Amino acid sequence: MIDEIIDDASERMEKSLHSLEIAFNKIRTGRAHPGILDTVMVPYYGADTPLNQLANITVEEGRLLVIVPWERALITEVEKAILKSDLGLNPSNNGESIRLPMPALTEETRRDYTKQAKHEAENARVAIRNIRRDANSTIKDLLKDKEISEDDQHRAEERIQKLTDKYIASVEATFGAKEKDLLSI
Repeated sequence: MIDEIIDDASERMEKSLHSLEIAFNKIRTGRAHPGILDTVMVPYYGADTPLNQLANITVEEGRLLVIVPWERALITEVEKAILKSDLGLNPSNNGESIRLPMPALTEETRRDYTKQAKHEAENARVAIRNIRRDANSTIKDLLKDKEISEDDQHRAEERIQKLTDKYIASVEATFGAKEKDLLSI
């Protein structure tokens, strides 16, 4: 029973870490990477479909994304979807592909993106701590119902704390890498 609670907490913490990585992919650096377009949805036969499922996305020269839709008719839809996204990018359409230059970041935008990344990392830490609180609460309920002993409770809480520390460290490492990426010129 305790193992199930800890496994559930671990799974939920893993999802929080994954959400952080998705949020970090939205924060662009000065270099081009296809992951920045993961959240762009294109209307395709009545359904919003992720861009990466409708086109080939490649990086050229480090600062340029080239998007080649698998159906030429989608080029204008893809272009509209990129403009509508909150990425602040300006696509150029040549009829066969879309070129998406990544503008160099100014010092001010680097600081703003770093603040945004810090905020996302803090949200992930809060989510992980909330998961710890929920797991500890469930353990205390088991103790109250006399389903486990106090020793079992203390061991379980220690395991949950170690798990929490592990995921908080992962958040810190992920944030550190993103911050370094943002601040490097």
